[in-house]
Amino acid sequence: MTLTLQPVRVGNGSDEEGMLVFNGNQRLMAVLTHLGDQYGALSGHWYLETGFGRVDGVSHPTFSDLDVAKDWISRRLAHQP
Repeated sequence: MTLTLQPVRVGNGSDEEGMLVFNGNQRLMAVLTHLGDQYGALSGHWYLETGFGRVDGVSHPTFSDLDVAKDWISRRLAHQP
Protein backbone atom coordinates (compact mmCIF):
# COMPACT_ATOMS: atom_id res chain seq x y z
CA MET A 1 0.00 0.00 0.00
CA THR A 2 1.28 3.42 -0.91
CA LEU A 3 1.15 6.07 1.78
CA THR A 4 2.26 9.65 1.33
CA LEU A 5 3.33 12.04 4.05
CA GLN A 6 2.84 15.79 4.14
CA PRO A 7 4.53 17.93 6.79
CA VAL A 8 2.20 20.08 8.85
CA ARG A 9 2.23 22.16 12.01
CA VAL A 10 -0.16 20.76 14.61
CA GLY A 11 -1.79 23.19 17.05
CA ASN A 12 -1.81 20.85 20.04
CA GLY A 13 -0.08 23.26 22.40
CA SER A 14 3.26 21.50 22.66
CA ASP A 15 4.66 19.38 19.83
CA GLU A 16 3.86 21.20 16.62
CA GLU A 17 5.91 19.19 14.11
CA GLY A 18 3.53 16.78 12.45
CA MET A 19 2.76 14.68 9.40
CA LEU A 20 -0.48 14.09 7.58
CA VAL A 21 -0.69 10.54 6.24
CA PHE A 22 -2.65 9.95 3.03
CA ASN A 23 -3.50 6.66 1.33
CA GLY A 24 -3.13 6.05 -2.41
CA ASN A 25 -6.50 7.68 -3.05
CA GLN A 26 -5.31 10.85 -1.29
CA ARG A 27 -7.67 10.30 1.65
CA LEU A 28 -6.41 11.48 5.04
CA MET A 29 -5.77 8.43 7.20
CA ALA A 30 -3.81 9.77 10.17
CA VAL A 31 -2.13 12.70 11.87
CA LEU A 32 1.24 12.02 13.52
CA THR A 33 3.14 14.34 15.86
CA HIS A 34 6.87 14.29 16.62
CA LEU A 35 7.42 14.06 20.36
CA GLY A 36 9.71 16.62 22.00
CA ASP A 37 12.24 16.53 24.82
CA GLN A 38 9.59 16.63 27.57
CA TYR A 39 8.72 12.99 26.78
CA GLY A 40 12.05 11.58 28.01
CA ALA A 41 12.72 8.17 26.48
CA LEU A 42 10.01 8.75 23.87
CA SER A 43 11.58 12.00 22.68
CA GLY A 44 12.02 11.86 18.92
CA HIS A 45 9.33 9.23 18.47
CA TRP A 46 6.15 9.80 16.45
CA TYR A 47 2.73 9.66 18.12
CA LEU A 48 -0.57 8.77 16.47
CA GLU A 49 -2.47 11.95 17.30
CA THR A 50 -5.56 10.70 15.47
CA GLY A 51 -6.50 8.09 12.92
CA PHE A 52 -9.43 7.74 10.56
CA GLY A 53 -11.32 4.68 9.36
CA ARG A 54 -9.39 1.49 10.15
CA VAL A 55 -6.57 3.54 11.68
CA ASP A 56 -8.93 4.92 14.34
CA GLY A 57 -9.14 3.22 17.70
CA VAL A 58 -8.67 3.56 21.43
CA SER A 59 -4.93 2.89 21.11
CA HIS A 60 -2.69 5.81 20.16
CA PRO A 61 0.74 4.19 19.81
CA THR A 62 4.14 5.78 19.42
CA PHE A 63 6.63 4.79 16.73
CA SER A 64 10.41 4.99 16.70
CA ASP A 65 10.42 6.51 13.21
CA LEU A 66 8.15 7.32 10.28
CA ASP A 67 8.85 4.03 8.48
CA VAL A 68 7.59 2.07 11.48
CA ALA A 69 4.51 4.32 11.65
CA LYS A 70 3.81 3.81 7.93
CA ASP A 71 4.15 0.02 8.29
CA TRP A 72 1.71 -0.02 11.22
CA ILE A 73 -0.81 2.17 9.35
CA SER A 74 -0.49 0.01 6.21
CA ARG A 75 -1.23 -3.14 8.22
CA ARG A 76 -4.30 -1.51 9.79
CA LEU A 77 -5.60 -0.40 6.39
CA ALA A 78 -5.03 -3.85 4.87
CA HIS A 79 -6.85 -5.67 7.70
CA GLN A 80 -10.23 -7.03 6.63
CA PRO A 81 -12.78 -7.02 9.47
